[in-house]
Amino acid sequence: MTRGKRKTESNTVNDVEEGEQQPKLAATKELTSEPAKLKNKGHAFDGMTDLDTVLREIKEFRREHTESFKELKDDIKKTNTRVEQAEQRIMESEERIQNIEDATLELLELQKELKMRLIDQESRARRDNIRIHGVKEGSEDGSQSMAVFIESLLKENLDLATLELNIERAHRSVGQRPPNDAPPRSIVVKLLSYKSKEAIITAAWRKKGFEFEGRKVIIDHDYAPEILRQRKAYTEAKKVLKEKKIRFQTPFPAKLRVFYDGETQTYNSAAEATRDMAERGYQVTVLTPAEDLLEKTKRLTWRTGQAVRGHRADARPGYKQKLDAFRRPSPEERQKP
Repeated sequence: MTRGKRKTESNTVNDVEEGEQQPKLAATKELTSEPAKLKNKGHAFDGMTDLDTVLREIKEFRREHTESFKELKDDIKKTNTRVEQAEQRIMESEERIQNIEDATLELLELQKELKMRLIDQESRARRDNIRIHGVKEGSEDGSQSMAVFIESLLKENLDLATLELNIERAHRSVGQRPPNDAPPRSIVVKLLSYKSKEAIITAAWRKKGFEFEGRKVIIDHDYAPEILRQRKAYTEAKKVLKEKKIRFQTPFPAKLRVFYDGETQTYNSAAEATRDMAERGYQVTVLTPAEDLLEKTKRLTWRTGQAVRGHRADARPGYKQKLDAFRRPSPEERQKP
C-alpha cells in the first residue's frame, strides 16, 4: 500500500516537471527558429534589391545606347549628305574636264590643220627657189653680186649657156659665217620663172652635181624647214637602198617611193619605211614615230559616259558610276521585287 502510494506520487511529480518543461522547450524552439526566419527574409529582400538594380541598369544602358544610336544615325545621315554632295561635285568636275579636253582636242586639231596649211603656203612661196650646197665661203667675193656669181656658175657647170635664168636675188643662208674648216653655208636662189628652176634642177640631177674649187656642189629644191626635217629622216633608208641598188624616189613633200622587184611601195614617213624594210630583211634601224601633243592628249583623255562629238567611244567608268556601287538602296527600291 505504501509502495503504490509512493509510486503514484512519483508519477505525479514527473508529470508536473514535464508540464513545466514543455513551455520552456517550445520557447527554446521558437527562439531557435527566429534567426532562420529572419535570414530567409533577408535573402528575399536582397534578391528583390538585386533585381531592381539590374532593371535600373538595363534601363540606363538602353537609354544611353538609344542616345548613342541616335547620334550615330545623325552622323550617318550627315555623311550620306556629304557623300551625295561630293558625288555631285565630282560629276560636275568630270563634265567640266570633258568639256575642256574636247575643246583642247579641237584646238589641237585646228592647230595641226593650220600648221599644215602654213607649211604648204611656205612651200609654195619657195617653189621658184633653188638651194645650192657646197660652194666655198668667199667664192663670190670677186663678183659684182651674188646673183651674177650664181648665173655664171650655173651656166658654166650645167651647160645652160642658152637658157635665160632670170635670177631675182641670191644670198647665203641666214647665220654667222662658219670657220674655214667647217661646211659652207648653202646659197638660196630666187628665180622669176618656175620653168627656169625646173631646167636647172633637171640639169643638176642629170649630172649628179658638179665639182667647183675642189668641192662637190649639189643643187636641190628649197624646202621648208619642217619638210626638210621629215625628208632627212629617210637618210639611212636611202643609203641602204643605194647599197642594194634598189631604185627609189622622194616625192614631195616627204614621201619615199621604192621600186622593189615586181612591186612598188610608197611610204608616208621614215618610221613606216624603216619598219617595212626591216620586215623585208634589210639591215636598217627601225625608227619610232614621235608622239605629238594631239596624239598624246587623245591617248590620255578619259571618258565617264558616252563619247562626245565623235571622239573615243571606249568609255571608262567615272567616279559617279564607281560610287553608285556603294550607294544604299532607297525604300522604294527595296520594295521592288
